[in-house]
Amino acid sequence: MAANLAIAVAKFVAFLFTGSSSMLAESVHSVADSGNQALLLVGNRRSRRRSNREHPFGYGRERYFYAFVVAVVLFTIGAVFSLYEGIEKISHPHAVESPAWAFGVLIFAIVAEGFSFRTAILEALHLKGKESWVTFIRRAKAPELPVVLLEDLGALLGLVFALFGVTMAVVTGNGMWDGVGTLMIGVLLAVIAIVLALETKSLLIGEGATPDVERKICAALEAAPEVDRVIHIRTLHLGPEELLVAAKIAVQHDDTAAEVARGIDEAERRIRDAVPIARVIYLEPDLYSEERARAAKAAEAAEPAASGETAT
Repeated sequence: MAANLAIAVAKFVAFLFTGSSSMLAESVHSVADSGNQALLLVGNRRSRRRSNREHPFGYGRERYFYAFVVAVVLFTIGAVFSLYEGIEKISHPHAVESPAWAFGVLIFAIVAEGFSFRTAILEALHLKGKESWVTFIRRAKAPELPVVLLEDLGALLGLVFALFGVTMAVVTGNGMWDGVGTLMIGVLLAVIAIVLALETKSLLIGEGATPDVERKICAALEAAPEVDRVIHIRTLHLGPEELLVAAKIAVQHDDTAAEVARGIDEAERRIRDAVPIARVIYLEPDLYSEERARAAKAAEAAEPAASGETAT
């Protein structure tokens, strides 16, 4: 955040010397990036508050809310401002003055943002595994890293667009190119805003665990000797590092209540060992039959929201 603020000041100084709308758009872009990071820090801090009567599952989703604000407000403001400046510069072009300032600041910023982007990539590699980058951004449950990755990618591309606009304006002597570079920055920010808004909206509504995590949970449940099989399971992320698990499990018909209780305790322990973020677990014991299983699947297919399979 401090680095982005320093880059924003450098870009703004270059704008004052050059009058370049691309430099002004990039200044606003860097200020927006700093604001984004401040909001993510606030969301991270507020998400750590203890649960209470009003919010019994805690405040983990605060991180999703602030990431959504980043997408909708700050990126959108940056995009709208850049688009307006680009259109204005194309309509009323003027030559870029003292272009050396713009070139010097842009090259410095590209180096700095490149280092930041490299750091974000190295951090993400620990979590990405064999997934593609698109899949990683779509499935990531912690919003901060995808936001920073897209921020840094957008910052690098925005600097390249600004460099293109300023260079073309200087080479051709036509200030309209400066406006074209600014428009390109605006479109870039708008695209990033849309992508982030869609992803964080999905997290706000409520996403379940990934298929791999659900398979681990089912395997842990069925490894308990008192559990015959998993009849039904639902998961929900209460926050990036907190998962709710609700499952109906089949137990043996001749088990005593004490044996069922021990089996449930053992199953919960196995789940937490396999998936440490599974913090809230509700297990409902039941007797399994093929007829009831088919009826439940038919009810889910007909009306998923009212399948009747509720964990208690």
